[in-house]
Amino acid sequence: MADGVEVGGLKVDRCLYQLVQEEIAPGTGVDSDVFWSELGKIVKDLGRKNRTLLEKRDTIQKQIDEWHLAREGQPIEMSEYKDFLSEIDYLLPEGEDFRVTTADVDPEISTIAGPQLVVPVDNARYALNAANARWGSLFDALYGTDVISEEDGAEKRLTYNPVRGALVIAKTSSFLDEAICLENGTYSEVTQFEFNGRQLIARLGKNRKAGLADPSKFVGYTMSGNELSSILLRNNGLHIEILIDPESPIGKIHPAGIKDILLEAAITTIQDCEDSVAAVDATDKAKVYGNWTGIMKGSLEASLEKNGKSIVRRLNPDKTFLTPDGDTLTLPGRSLLLIRNVGIHMYTDAVVTSDGEEIPEGFLDAMVTSLAAMHDLNGNGKFSNSRTGSIYIVKPKLHGREEVEATVELFARVEDALGLERNTIKIGIMDEERRTTVNLKEALLVAKERVVFINTGFLDRTGDEIHTSMELGPMLPKMEIKSQPWMNSYEDWNVDIGIEAGLVGKAQIGKGMWAMPDLMREMCESKISHPLSGASTAWVPSPTAAVLHAIHYHKVSVVKRQSDLASRGRANLNKILTPPILDRELSAAEIQQELNNNAQGILGYVVRWVDQGIGCSKVPDIHEVALMEDRATLRISSQHISNWLHHQIVTKEQVVETFKHMAEVVDEQNAADENYRNMAPEFDESLAFQAALDLVFNGRAVSNGYTEPVLHSRRRQVKAANGIGTSSS
Repeated sequence: MADGVEVGGLKVDRCLYQLVQEEIAPGTGVDSDVFWSELGKIVKDLGRKNRTLLEKRDTIQKQIDEWHLAREGQPIEMSEYKDFLSEIDYLLPEGEDFRVTTADVDPEISTIAGPQLVVPVDNARYALNAANARWGSLFDALYGTDVISEEDGAEKRLTYNPVRGALVIAKTSSFLDEAICLENGTYSEVTQFEFNGRQLIARLGKNRKAGLADPSKFVGYTMSGNELSSILLRNNGLHIEILIDPESPIGKIHPAGIKDILLEAAITTIQDCEDSVAAVDATDKAKVYGNWTGIMKGSLEASLEKNGKSIVRRLNPDKTFLTPDGDTLTLPGRSLLLIRNVGIHMYTDAVVTSDGEEIPEGFLDAMVTSLAAMHDLNGNGKFSNSRTGSIYIVKPKLHGREEVEATVELFARVEDALGLERNTIKIGIMDEERRTTVNLKEALLVAKERVVFINTGFLDRTGDEIHTSMELGPMLPKMEIKSQPWMNSYEDWNVDIGIEAGLVGKAQIGKGMWAMPDLMREMCESKISHPLSGASTAWVPSPTAAVLHAIHYHKVSVVKRQSDLASRGRANLNKILTPPILDRELSAAEIQQELNNNAQGILGYVVRWVDQGIGCSKVPDIHEVALMEDRATLRISSQHISNWLHHQIVTKEQVVETFKHMAEVVDEQNAADENYRNMAPEFDESLAFQAALDLVFNGRAVSNGYTEPVLHSRRRQVKAANGIGTSSS
């Protein structure tokens, strides 16, 4: 660090110091220099423990590798394997039953089931879009996606297509028939809505009228003169707003004058400092923290051009309605926001000790993001996020009970440093590492006063599965790994443990991402499995996907499903511990196809990360299907090739030649991007291409198979080569 401010036993990059001093600390009641001094104390007291936990990860992995090598070619005998895992402190004994006691949890987390977005907080426009995705247009979501077929004259056009519009209206009417059914008739027959002073009435034509089959589902309305302008309905805890304007372009053609139907969609959003961002230095971290602070203050804005017009995007205001009994009802206009910090394995030179040692980046994240959230707690912001006075931090890539316990200790120290009441900072636990999965109950025990979230992250979880059993043998092709018994058992186990530990009514039980943002019809057909599994939330890749996924939570009562599942018994731990080892001979064509697919995904993501600093990308695969890629998907693909290389399914020469060929494909796929730098034919000069090879050839040696060391190193090289700089100096 060339230019830093020495304070509290730390040396802080000047741009970060100024951000805290000028933008974040004022209004929180926390002095800027005291803030850094308190961070210094935390680093001094807890820094060694953080290193010890990371060393234990490596020790355990070395012991597992040696155990597998000693039994090379032999099938796993499960009782022997579990005994071994217990001996090395990988599999912990299970204690007595308990119930979590987390208090002051907002209903969006504790009781409302619905979709969840994850968004890179370093991109202001995306961050605002996600925060505003609490409400979304069902008309737009259906009209603009493949949920509605383009056959028989229903294609999407530059101008409105009435044939397609009619199909949208019909589909929304069917949705309302199922979610908020009338006492007789259907919504397709409705010609007008009325409020008679007590209840909602639908006119159906031919002088017929109908109320709601369940009148309690009508919870609010607004008026324009003497006419209804909106109707607010509620089903399974989620709201539906019907907007009425017979004079609007769509209202004129709708039988009941409806111009749109808004669904309460992304109930919660994780603003991400981790897998979906490319923050490698103090300058990048300042951008991350600055955007989060702006959201907490309600002041963040983003300008963009749309249809030739300049638009300024801001946070949406709340929505207010009259209730049937004459009161008013105000609903949030924005998602409840959580903030995901980095994992304990990340270190940063944005702040160093007096001896010049990098500090745990997660310590810095916890302090700065909590300080910024105090603007919300203190009522400084234009809008409110948590109405219960909580800060929600999602913590990724934790390995087992000890690391959860250490994070709880860190949060307590942050609360003391910032003058917050105990348990103000809540924890979301990502169940995405194998050692956390098998010890999930014990991990929840040590976080029982803070936990508000557990979820299965099958992407990172698969990467960890491969790395943990690297020495055992070659793995199945990636798509086959997903269909192995361990995966379903893992998904069920997470729900089972969550229900047992009393998360219902206290915390979210979540499921992972739908990775194909353009294939919404397929998502609508398959992702209903998540609420059916007992999960109260699941990740979606866009605000549009959130609207469509919200339909599933109207179809399925998660509360009822969780009640039904409470008596089914736990998933099978033996299946969870059974690695997805290749059990047959693969043809040369099968091997090359798998290698092509992995190499293309790695290159398509890494080239944008390293060269442009884009942490989350919609990357076309070899079949031109757009996939959402982040470091979790990168971890799987790189670990998979490393595994096959290690077990001689592929050769180093074959890998290099495949990467060169697929680099040409990726270059062509990005030809329209003026900021893109080709990898071919000067492969040796492309730092992005070299990074992709590093990830594969060094994959076995990197702790837990994480991709950050390679990505960060190569990105910093690119920034230095282009004079971007890695600090405020």
